[in-house]
Amino acid sequence: MARSQVFSKLWWLYSLLVVVLVVIGDQLLKRWIVANVPLNTAKPVVPGVFSLAHVRNDGAAWSILSGRQPFLIGITVIALVVLGYLLFHYRYSAFLTIGISLMIAGAVGNFIDRLRQGYVVDMFQLDFINFPVANVADIAMTVGVALLFIYLLFLDKGRNS
Repeated sequence: MARSQVFSKLWWLYSLLVVVLVVIGDQLLKRWIVANVPLNTAKPVVPGVFSLAHVRNDGAAWSILSGRQPFLIGITVIALVVLGYLLFHYRYSAFLTIGISLMIAGAVGNFIDRLRQGYVVDMFQLDFINFPVANVADIAMTVGVALLFIYLLFLDKGRNS
């Protein structure tokens, strides 16, 4: 059986594996940060470049929509439904399956925090630039969106033509 045929039959397993690994990694790191880094502080990893911080974010990226948890939860549910549809619809592409799976994992990781705590724990802080503190779920979503754009711009050669 050709490798693409194997993937087409097991796409759901690869997707599930990506989602589970990212969500578990995200949740474990968040718990470690809460237990080991005092709230609203940072511990330098590479001085002047990168720190592990402990920040609570009750909004979305850059703290927009701060305090609007019901709205953010609703948007997440809608996003997960849409991403689930896209994952099923575009399961022919390993590239897209991984990208969409990363977006789902990121949404689920932050969704768990919002439901459980009413805020998201962020920990990755860049010290050399004023940039929002992020977490594993945020990075997974960002990489997933980047993979989707790469696919649409460079790899989708006339599939819709």
